[in-house]
Amino acid sequence: MRLRFEPILAALFTLLIPVLIISSVAAEEAVLTPEAAEVESIKFIAMMLSVSICGVAAAYAVARVSVAAMASAAEMASAAERPEILGRAIIFAGLAEGIAIYGLLIAILIWITTV
Repeated sequence: MRLRFEPILAALFTLLIPVLIISSVAAEEAVLTPEAAEVESIKFIAMMLSVSICGVAAAYAVARVSVAAMASAAEMASAAERPEILGRAIIFAGLAEGIAIYGLLIAILIWITTV
């Protein structure tokens, strides 16, 4: 089995980008009390986890949809015979990408909450 680096790089960037954003936001934050700093750090960890886990899950789902679409296209011997297969595959890939958007929305909702 050949190792593909695209999903691995996507997962690394999914984990790296929230950490960079959080560190830049935390650097601009005013002086906090220890209790407020603890709450903010837990919020940032929750934001990072929601974006990271949903991003990896979306990448996995898109990969599985793509493999299934390619297998069905190869089974049909030609995508020209049944073009609706491609349309369905695009719709399913879009639904899988919705997982990542939900993770981003959850992170934004965590970010705007006040204690």
